[in-house]
Amino acid sequence: MTGRLIVNVRAGELADRTARLLAGGYRLALVAAHEDPGALRVVYLYTAGAPDRRAELHVHLDPYEPAIPSLAGLSFPAGRFEREMRDLYGIVPMRHPLPHRLVRHHHWPRGWYPMRADAGPPPEFGDPEGPYPFLTVGGPGVYEIPVGPVHAGLIEPGHFRFSVVGETILKLKARLWFVHRGIERLFTGRDPAEGLELAERVSGDTSVGHALAYCLAVEEATGCVVEAAAQRGRAVLLELERLYNHVTDIGALCNDVGHGILNAHCGRVRERLLRLNAEVTGHRLLRGGVRPGGAALRALPDLATLRAVGAEVAEIAGLALGHTVVTDRFAGTAVLTAEAAGDLGALGYVARASGLAVDARQDHPFTDLGPFSAATRSGGDVLARFQVRAEEIATSVELIARLCEGSAPGETGGRPPRAGRASSGVGIVEGWRGTITHRVELAAGGTLSRVKIVDPSFFNWPALPVALGGAIVPDFPLVNKSFNLSYAGNDL
Repeated sequence: MTGRLIVNVRAGELADRTARLLAGGYRLALVAAHEDPGALRVVYLYTAGAPDRRAELHVHLDPYEPAIPSLAGLSFPAGRFEREMRDLYGIVPMRHPLPHRLVRHHHWPRGWYPMRADAGPPPEFGDPEGPYPFLTVGGPGVYEIPVGPVHAGLIEPGHFRFSVVGETILKLKARLWFVHRGIERLFTGRDPAEGLELAERVSGDTSVGHALAYCLAVEEATGCVVEAAAQRGRAVLLELERLYNHVTDIGALCNDVGHGILNAHCGRVRERLLRLNAEVTGHRLLRGGVRPGGAALRALPDLATLRAVGAEVAEIAGLALGHTVVTDRFAGTAVLTAEAAGDLGALGYVARASGLAVDARQDHPFTDLGPFSAATRSGGDVLARFQVRAEEIATSVELIARLCEGSAPGETGGRPPRAGRASSGVGIVEGWRGTITHRVELAAGGTLSRVKIVDPSFFNWPALPVALGGAIVPDFPLVNKSFNLSYAGNDL
């Protein structure tokens, strides 16, 4: 089981400690505010891979005047975590370069911090702060195009404000958190086993990823050792989830450039995978397969079916990239450079398409997958994000075949872990969108006192406007799909 270095530091030491960790190859993976008896505390989790390393800095604050020095100058993601803490806990990031609200919308009353124990029920909403202070871009011929927050179809709400000359995008601002669900607060006071259903529903298309990150965190907190067979079964489920989502995205990207027939074929393949999921776990989205302490697979996935799927998707991707209309629309569109991806802390296929080989399956493994290479590209454009997905499908098929060798279906482990003392744990998983991190704290009685969740979309949403600078408005749906970020995983 991976160890964590946990250090209590004074607020004045935080910046220097952070700078040293970042210089040593760590990244800021998570920041969580905690309300302890008589005090507020902030936990900074830093991680580094190959080998797996984890370090936490804990800072205790005055509960009556909670303030902390901003780390935004050292880490862009830190600045966003700080804005989130201010909106939800009232912790003020001192000297923050962009102190606009992040989670809190204009109708939230001043002084109401919903994650605090004394928050009570939501007070009457009003309009105390007025509209969000969007940056206005001026100049000859510049105009704005507001889109959302309500969209056609079933996607969740988000507001996009384009500043445009002709069809060229000068600046895009994405405004999210229109459906703040209070998911993290809902975990508080529950038995760890009862928290699993919540974790599975953080983002519906990532049931396995979030359930597994949550279970790994609980298991570390309780000292629960999971059998190797159960960990292999969990890894199979994680790759099955990657498969059906990547197939869906490949079809949607083809559809956005007018190649509907390839999207129809991807829909057919996706349905085949969803039915396979149901055979393996009893649920098309693989819910119920990951359990605290173990896993439950009704059947192993049929490898002949999976290999046939891999061959079909390779053919579909080849047909797409062999069509000049597709490649003309994909190539060079919405480039996210490696430098920008690194500065923003991008994760998953977004980062790998920009040349950053970040993959928690290799950096933070929970089971031995054997040697494999994470697909990367250096172009950083829609084409690269498409190619990385296509290659990851082939990799997932081979990993599942490797994991199933010598395995058998059934329930492995599964005894709910228990703890008799206050403790904490961290779970890190490479979900299909990228690295998912959960951190849990248990009270002395074994119930959950705090669960902090970080979906990769929290890191990747700021990369979308950066990549769209200089693109044209008609390419926005295509570029947005090439990132395919989760609203639900972000708007907790």
